[in-house]
Parts: sequence; structure tokens; C-alpha cells
Amino acid sequence: MSGHSKWSTIKRKKGANDAKRGKLFAKLIRSIEVAAKNGGPDPANNASLYQAISKAKSMSVPNDNIEKALKRLSGQQDSDDFEEIFYEGYGPHGIAVLVECLTDNRNRTSSDVKSTFSKYNGSTGAPGSVNYLFERKAIFQFEDSSDDLINIAIENACLDFTENSSGISIEFTPQEFKKMNEIFELNNFKSVNAEVAYVPTTLIMLDLEQFKSISRLIEAFEELDDIQNVYTNFDIDENLLDNTIN
Repeated sequence: MSGHSKWSTIKRKKGANDAKRGKLFAKLIRSIEVAAKNGGPDPANNASLYQAISKAKSMSVPNDNIEKALKRLSGQQDSDDFEEIFYEGYGPHGIAVLVECLTDNRNRTSSDVKSTFSKYNGSTGAPGSVNYLFERKAIFQFEDSSDDLINIAIENACLDFTENSSGISIEFTPQEFKKMNEIFELNNFKSVNAEVAYVPTTLIMLDLEQFKSISRLIEAFEELDDIQNVYTNFDIDENLLDNTIN
């Protein structure tokens, strides 16, 4: 399982308090608003918006929140201009870190990202220093796997799938996201995470203490309002994961 997918699994196991859940929902709504503003409010004709809405729904954002966000954009009121920025660097133990941001203040975000890297024993890198270690893929995660689900994935030329005690993670090309999301829904398979994400091409295995240090860096990034996603290339023995759950 990719580092990003494994981190998503760990977060679901840990759960989230209301404050963290509210912050996550706000970030997902921001992603929807930016995608709609840049490409139009119709998800059928705006792949980025379709992906943003699908991810929000898979993360249990209420439909009312999504509809209100789209209605706000259909009005005449001004809205802030956000831009997408990526920062690259390395965390503890040589773990590659790719940070995806949506910001209306590049200077603020740059300062926050650099100081977070430094505080948690990481370092920022130049553009291109890390992103070559990742590939963009459509990811669908399910808590339960079945022969029918796996057959659907194989019949539709999935790139890869990984089964473990937490379920199954299935990968496709980014262009297949909309088609596969609709196929899974038509066959009554509800994903716990559906998104187009950056997946590491190689993984670095960590022990428990090393994992705890990189997780502190990731969690610090996720606390920042401007950070949408954090992608890494770590791996950890699944038998150790229960020791990370408080």
C-alpha cells in the first residue's frame, strides 16, 4: 500500500475529534470552490470539480455543505483568489514529502511550510527534488474486499490493488477516476476514500519510532489551513500499526 494510502488508513483508525473533522471539511469545501471557480460549476464538464466533490463525499462531507458551496459561487459576491502550490522536501529518515497547498497568500504559506519542515527535523527542497518520486493515480479504498469488487477492478484494467487487514486499495489512471467512481457506485460498492493523488513509486520501510517522528511532521502540516494534502513515501509493517493508535 502506498505511503499516502497507509496514512489515510491510520487516520481513519485513530478517528478525529470535532475540531479536526471541521477543519478537514473546510479544506474539502475550499477545494470544491476553487475547482468550480476555475473550471465551471458543472462536475460533468469539470473533472477537477467532479474529483473534489467525490473525495468530499467519500470523507462524509454532508451534501448540504457541498450544495451551499456551489450556490455561493453561482452568486455575484466576490471570493478570494486561491492558487495551487506544491512544496517539496524531506522529512526525518530521508522520507520524501510533497505538500499540496491552496492559498491566497503565497508568502504566508511558504513561511509556514518552511518553518514546519525545520521544526520537525525536515528540510525543504528545490522544485523537482521530490516530485519525480511520485506518480499521479486514481485511488479507491474500501474497508471490505470481495471477489466481485476485485473482478470489477481487474475487468477495468486497474493498475494495481493491495489487500490488507484494513480492506483494499485499488489504483487506476487519473483519467479513469470518473468512470470507475460511477461503476463502483452502480454496483453498490461505497469507498471510504476516493481521490486522484500522488502515489510514491518506491517506499522506505520505517520502524515504529521512525514512523512516530514522520507522523508528527505530517500532522503538523495538516493543521495548517493552507495545506490540502501531504504525500510521503514511507511504509511500515502492518503489525506495528495498532501501536500507533491511542
